[in-house]
Amino acid sequence: MAERHDLVVCAERVLAEGVSRESDGFVPLEIGIRDGVITTLAPLGAGLAGAQVRTLAADEVLLPGLVDSHVHINEPGRTDWEGFDSATRAAAAGGVTTVIDMPLNSIPPTVTTAALATKIAASDGIRHVDVGFWGGAVPGNTADLAPLHEAGVFGFKSFLLPSGVDEFPALDADELEVDLHELAGLDALMVVHAEDAEVIEHAPPAHGPDYADFLASRPRAAENRAIAVVIEAARRTGARVHILHLSSSDALGLIADARRDGVHLSVETCPHYLTLTAEDVPAGATTYKCCPPIRERANQDLLWAALAEGTIDAVVSDHSPSTADLKQLDTGDFGQAWGGVASLQLGLPVMWTAARERGIGLDQVVRWLSAGPAHVAGLARKGRIAVGADADLVVFAPEQTFVVDPATLEHKNHLTAYAGRTLAGVVRTTVLRGTEVDFRTPRGALLRRGHA
Repeated sequence: MAERHDLVVCAERVLAEGVSRESDGFVPLEIGIRDGVITTLAPLGAGLAGAQVRTLAADEVLLPGLVDSHVHINEPGRTDWEGFDSATRAAAAGGVTTVIDMPLNSIPPTVTTAALATKIAASDGIRHVDVGFWGGAVPGNTADLAPLHEAGVFGFKSFLLPSGVDEFPALDADELEVDLHELAGLDALMVVHAEDAEVIEHAPPAHGPDYADFLASRPRAAENRAIAVVIEAARRTGARVHILHLSSSDALGLIADARRDGVHLSVETCPHYLTLTAEDVPAGATTYKCCPPIRERANQDLLWAALAEGTIDAVVSDHSPSTADLKQLDTGDFGQAWGGVASLQLGLPVMWTAARERGIGLDQVVRWLSAGPAHVAGLARKGRIAVGADADLVVFAPEQTFVVDPATLEHKNHLTAYAGRTLAGVVRTTVLRGTEVDFRTPRGALLRRGHA
């Protein structure tokens, strides 16, 4: 008698691992799922038996669930900015089945095990996708790092300049090195917002609606210098480090050299750095403000090249939303507006629209958004369609287009720099561990390092 699955998904084009693929990276397959896990990959037409069988339409492809390892959910404390219910709905609507929450801008920040317990409790019963947590490394909490590691955080976030919220202060270079020594002993990952405070202090301050003034206030030199500090500290301590939201292409040589030298270094960038340019930011359009900033078109081209070469490992959202008043929409003042681009729901179509204009295949885009972040975070069962992986799947129509209407987004605050843009690619269904996300019944699991 044929082995029976809970669910079988059949598709002409599947982005899967462990099978011989076509030139575009896809293959016709049947995927058998049992107890939320992929148990069988068979050629299309094999006739796998299942309690449910779904066959994709001709214009649909099957992708692994995306992993977004850089999301500011902000609950508790600033839940009017975003929250677990709204953020995980937005994730699911965008094909993201796993998010890892940053330790700020919630109150309390996740810098102690007690604060982590508060975060977990706030998310219980309202997670529509799977959720894990980063811990925070701030002055004075070195003794808290090991307990947080044991409690299951995926690593530790630090800033090398003021974070924007008083309750999450920055580390100086000496404090960073002390913490890296501690984390090296735990084999734990430090993820770093790498901009240098001194460089920015000596840059002209941002004010008013002119984006060029804001760009000058956050020069590439601030990123380059901070990344050099992180690399040298990692070299001395042997710790694993990860550079968050790289925007300066000038730092790519430093990164490549460090890797050749054996420094344990990974790097991410974000869709807004790859698809938006400084030249095109309208005056006063503070929805584009983020730190580090969106830079020039020539800089963007070099980031794309670094992705293709493997110097950059992953693409994640850095979804950092706020309420409308904090964006200073009435004045358009880049100096006063909160910095953060809201895009958790839009990453896949944003990236696919830009990539295909550059002749880059959907298979590569999806790996940057799924397997790449999963590898950085150590999520062995996420971000891939393979036997033994969680059955996190996305039914995607790559040729269907839509216009971004902020009012239709699941984000709590309907603000985005992508408003009005025509994008290619529509997520039609998101499957979390073998069950379709219905946006009514939260089924997201709590993920802990070592158990995900």
